[in-house]
Amino acid sequence: MELSLLVCAVLISVFGYAAVGLARSDAVPPDVAGYGAGLGMLALVAHLAVRLRAPYADPLLLPIAVLLNGLGLVLIYRLDLETPRDEAAPTQLIWSTLGVALFIAVVLALRDHRVLQRYAYLSMVTALVLMIVPIFFPAVNGAKIWIRIGGFSFQPGEFAKILLAVFFAAYLAASHNALAYTGRKVWRLQLPTGRVLGPIVTIWLLSVVVLVLERDLGTSLLFFGLFVIMLYVATGRTGWIAVGLLLAAVGAFAVGSLEPHVHSRVEDWLDPYASIEAGQGPGQLAQSLFAFAAGGMLGTGLGLGHSILIGFAAKSDFILATAGEELGLVGLTALFLLYALLVARGYRAGLSLRDPFGRLLAIGLASILALQVFVIAGGVTGLIPLTGMAMPFLAQGGSSVVTNWVIIALLIRVSDFARAPVPDAVETGVIAAAVEAER
Repeated sequence: MELSLLVCAVLISVFGYAAVGLARSDAVPPDVAGYGAGLGMLALVAHLAVRLRAPYADPLLLPIAVLLNGLGLVLIYRLDLETPRDEAAPTQLIWSTLGVALFIAVVLALRDHRVLQRYAYLSMVTALVLMIVPIFFPAVNGAKIWIRIGGFSFQPGEFAKILLAVFFAAYLAASHNALAYTGRKVWRLQLPTGRVLGPIVTIWLLSVVVLVLERDLGTSLLFFGLFVIMLYVATGRTGWIAVGLLLAAVGAFAVGSLEPHVHSRVEDWLDPYASIEAGQGPGQLAQSLFAFAAGGMLGTGLGLGHSILIGFAAKSDFILATAGEELGLVGLTALFLLYALLVARGYRAGLSLRDPFGRLLAIGLASILALQVFVIAGGVTGLIPLTGMAMPFLAQGGSSVVTNWVIIALLIRVSDFARAPVPDAVETGVIAAAVEAER
């Protein structure tokens, strides 16, 4: 099943690559065979690693990741044709290869996801360091989320989100009873006590500090949203959701009103056509909305749109606008369904486990993907203020694509553990019920 889906994913990506060449120059790109062979080889090696070390893993996770990554390379290559002096597809292909290599390394080296629980506090400290370091580097496009050394740059916050998911899962797995069964009831909500409220207030303050110092609305929403989701899953108490939404609203309002960079994004969101009315031409959000409108139901066709007018962020923050214009509402819906299926399979793997840490880790990792898609898609469609995050697998960004491949590897490992059959009690001498209870 996995192998057949991988073949389909590679063929769809190769077809998209050829379609761009036919639309732009009436000829299939000369390197289309090399592109297909390279992507196919990466997919095959990853498949063999999964079959070797995680034979019971969900067969949908890897093919969806390969398809999204392949389509991302196609869209970036299509936009490169408009900027011949600034080609991003070759670099993105290198980062994708590195991401698949790390995927294979994690699948082969990590035999049991529960080992990560031992490194919970080390993960937290490392994540904090990765989040703080960019503050000391110059801002890029108004946000301090990058580390640039010579010609090399990366976004450490991308790696921090995985480490925070590990820490949150370990902390909540050990403390979920105290969080779930303490507190007082106010109206219909079971609110936590002040003692157990400390962790969520700390995470809220951290997210606000990140938002203020790094001017990064997306990362702040991601970190705080991740913790609230995992907290709700661990306790099942709606009071945490109420407290989380209240704190998020207070923090967003305060920073959006006081921090100039974030405030400007809120202003653009409230009136995306203000620059047009002022005679200064359309801004990025307005151009994005024009691209979606031009795409209509079926799109203009790959290579035939004008989303490059969005500007420097067309290949990163706004690459979804290219998909919407050239693939139309139908193609955009298909992309969203792929993301939804990826997240759903991650949730399914987590909910199949009785191991609290594994369950929370899988749901946390899947929620990272879900939150990123919501925040980015909401920003480029005008639903919420814009952020500087990258669409998983689709957008230009080396740190993002590498991190997302690691997330898929961890979900593969958890799903393998969840779907593995219980050893036969006669052959192993272990009672099946005891093995299942341990899980």
